[in-house]
Amino acid sequence: MNETLIPGQDEAANTAVLDITGEKCPMTFVRTRLALDGLPPGGLLAVRLMGEEPHRNVSRSVRALGHIILADAPQSDGSVVLTVRKKEAASASA
Repeated sequence: MNETLIPGQDEAANTAVLDITGEKCPMTFVRTRLALDGLPPGGLLAVRLMGEEPHRNVSRSVRALGHIILADAPQSDGSVVLTVRKKEAASASA
């Protein structure tokens, strides 16, 4: 299994990185969801994945949960890096 979750080196971006190129569906989204759950609202996650099915399923599921895909970047090795912004916390109304 090739999974890494590390804080980004660029403090301005403060992006966590998740490499799930060795994972198969449905674990690709499970690992992505766990990584997003660990971020603060508005946090950034770069997800590196491999294959059309994981790309399609993770993208769809992330959007369905209300998160925003900021970038969808194909890589020279055939992988794709999705940059996701975690949705902001719902504001409490009085």
